[in-house]
Amino acid sequence: MRRVGMVVLLALGLSLNVAKASAGDYSGNTLVRVQGTLVAPDSSAKVNIDPGADAHVSTEWIPTLTLTHFFTKNVAAELFCCFGRLNAKGEGDLKGTDLGSFWVFPPILTLQYHFDPISGFKPYVGAGVQYIHYFDGGRSDLGGTKISLDDSWGFALQGGVDVEIGRGWYLNADIKKVWLDTDASWKDTGVKADVTVDPLIVSVGVGYRFNLADLLGSRAAAAPLK
Repeated sequence: MRRVGMVVLLALGLSLNVAKASAGDYSGNTLVRVQGTLVAPDSSAKVNIDPGADAHVSTEWIPTLTLTHFFTKNVAAELFCCFGRLNAKGEGDLKGTDLGSFWVFPPILTLQYHFDPISGFKPYVGAGVQYIHYFDGGRSDLGGTKISLDDSWGFALQGGVDVEIGRGWYLNADIKKVWLDTDASWKDTGVKADVTVDPLIVSVGVGYRFNLADLLGSRAAAAPLK
């Protein structure tokens, strides 16, 4: 929880510092968002020692931060990042078994197309990749051993909308779907599992758009995006 709190404070601090350092600009080249995000894995598992065993990963709310850079007025790249703690539970022949909890660091990088605004509504779509680092696995009901998961990569699709609320600020809603797998193991038990994660990631939050040169104190006028 301390790590989650640090992410929230960092995100809020960055947004406030940006707001103080520069005037909002809806044609600016940088957009920062602070969000609350629902991570809902569409998970299943194939366990090596029992074909009747399955597993699912918990659905969780986590704080998230995005940083978007606009190359043109329509084309941008977004980095989405956060930390979260998830839990794995047994299903099928393992129903009711606590398979362990674990932390994730799951950044997503997408290339986006932002449509021209319509009455303050600015929808966008994107595609990219997610990398997940799993760490600090907790103890399970499988002999008290800790769960361990291999880092994984997956393909991500994205859609969302920013709604202008004035002075460079937006309200935001965003949805991402990612397809990825990982391998789980429990030391000294001989138990291994091929885990399908495939999370649906739904975010709502607030964003602030500005010119990066303003934040860095440049005296030169920012070039207009084309």
